[in-house]
Amino acid sequence: MFEVREVLRLWLGGEGLRAVARLSRVDRKTVRRYVDAAIEAGVTVDGGVVQLTDEVLGRVVEIVRPHRTDGHGHAWAALDAKRDKVEEWVTAGVAGVKICELLARDGVVVPERTVQRFVATEFGPRRGQGATVRVADGEPGHELQIDFARLGLLDDPVTGRRRVCHALIFTAVFSRHMFVWLSFTQTTDTVIAGCEAAWRFFGGVFKVLIPDNLTPVVTKADGIEPRLNEAFVEYAQSRGFVIDPARVRTPTDKPRVERMVQFVRSSFWAGETFRDLADAQAKVEAWCAGRAGMRVHGTTQCRPVEHFRLEEQPQLLPAPVEHYDVPIYATCRVHRDHHIEIAKALYSIPGNLLGARVQVRADRKLVRVFHRSQLIKVHPRKQPGHRSTDPTDLPSEQTTYALRDIAHLQKMAASHGEAIGVYATAVLDTPLPWTKMRQVYALLGLVKKWGPDKVESACKRALDAEAINVGLIGRMLERATENTEQEPSPAPPTTTRFARDPGEFTTDAAKARRSA
Repeated sequence: MFEVREVLRLWLGGEGLRAVARLSRVDRKTVRRYVDAAIEAGVTVDGGVVQLTDEVLGRVVEIVRPHRTDGHGHAWAALDAKRDKVEEWVTAGVAGVKICELLARDGVVVPERTVQRFVATEFGPRRGQGATVRVADGEPGHELQIDFARLGLLDDPVTGRRRVCHALIFTAVFSRHMFVWLSFTQTTDTVIAGCEAAWRFFGGVFKVLIPDNLTPVVTKADGIEPRLNEAFVEYAQSRGFVIDPARVRTPTDKPRVERMVQFVRSSFWAGETFRDLADAQAKVEAWCAGRAGMRVHGTTQCRPVEHFRLEEQPQLLPAPVEHYDVPIYATCRVHRDHHIEIAKALYSIPGNLLGARVQVRADRKLVRVFHRSQLIKVHPRKQPGHRSTDPTDLPSEQTTYALRDIAHLQKMAASHGEAIGVYATAVLDTPLPWTKMRQVYALLGLVKKWGPDKVESACKRALDAEAINVGLIGRMLERATENTEQEPSPAPPTTTRFARDPGEFTTDAAKARRSA
């Protein structure tokens, strides 16, 4: 259009064809064709330059180079002749470059771009080649996209070996300003630590966080109702932002951060050496503020750090000032010993929940236990290897022994008699009193068997003799029972079922002698 307009402008200005060809640097034959087409389109020599409207120029171009009836050229026709073969290759997943090579072997030489357009038009676009729509960036300070990227190996002085270093990349959607957090793991603690560092770097909190389907953030991915990690949801609530995870295998849901992955690998990581993770983190933060932040972005045509400070930073939520305590969420079964285990520490649970599953939230200070969404127990957080036991959670008959409650055991003995209490105290008077608790329980068993009065008397005699031995008390009680004289009980009267008079058994001779 520009070439045609220039040729006709010179011609209408009174220049000859030779002069027009020389001034416009167009072949004289081409100039002749343009002028003839303009005359055919109704342009007159004395009509002036005002005749050269876009519509007139369009008609001139159409006359010079008629539009193809089917919109395609000879290369397309050659491909259409090989349609069946091309379809077979497309079905087999052969790339467009390879299709060009295979066609060339058959003597059909066509441009690669024509092959790609032919395949997309006739057989449908391949993955990533279809039409797309550019998504709006949203309001300043609203959206922040994050994603993990694998960078390479880095020395870990803690383990003494080289480990894979991951980059958690944060990209502001509106300004394209970015922050990178390096780590050796991809856990919930790592993501939260990265977010905390990002809020400090940006000077505020974005309102919407758009993560990939990271396991520390998304427990179960779903396009409509994803299940989010409880710990990260609580963190989002405490910081005031909303989580909007991308769909599975849909990088177009977070294109801003996807484009930054290769940029971080090539511009920051490639060719660099770092002492350790701390050294790499310090350098990547300087890189984000300098090299990445001060470049002119190809889309926004602004420097991201300047664009961010001018329009986004004033719109952010206030940056947190207090340290966030990352909680532990777990589901535990209550064991037979009335305890559950959290982070290698034990915590008691009420006895009526033996075998039940409870939900636990443990932070730095407290351990909260829930059953059926109801809070049932709160314990102070203990170090690994320690335990927190509430005596009311255990059966009353087992609490004293289980907790080694010496004072309560002494009270139990003293409740049956003063001497019994003193004797129990004497039994427990050792450097390791809990080793003698079973002897006191044996003494209480004697009280139950013989009664408190007899045991009280035996304990008094043993204390007088300074004999501290529960077995001796038992033998004293048994011997005292054996030596107790018992009055003989009267013999029961003799009764016979068939009693008869003795005279009835006397013979006649005995009767005669008795009468003589």
